[in-house]
Amino acid sequence: MTIAELCIPAALLLIIATIGPAKVLGRRDYDNANPRDPRFYTPGFRARSQGAHLNGYESFPFFIAAVLLAEMKGAPQGWADMLAVGFLVARIGYVACYLGDRPTARSVLWAVALGFNTALFFLPLLARG
Repeated sequence: MTIAELCIPAALLLIIATIGPAKVLGRRDYDNANPRDPRFYTPGFRARSQGAHLNGYESFPFFIAAVLLAEMKGAPQGWADMLAVGFLVARIGYVACYLGDRPTARSVLWAVALGFNTALFFLPLLARG
């Protein structure tokens, strides 16, 4: 497996881990029989945790598509690996800023991650040159 391919399960683990702090810190209020109860995700840290979690699921399909397209179309592997790792690092920073209530930095990192992902998606164009 390539580094870019290994970034796919890492990105999924990040999504899953993002909701963890809200559930751990709010364990007295969390009802596992009703895990999507909107009352649990009240404004504040829990709401930010859920927001980061949901945004992770929103960005994940495009990331998978970009990695698989780059791999299938023979994009330069070193670039694919770098862009995938860049995406993952930016997403980690994004989650940290989301949980830490840093909206401006969060938005910047969201755009950076999108840039890495978009570059990865179009990377196969370099293989044709």
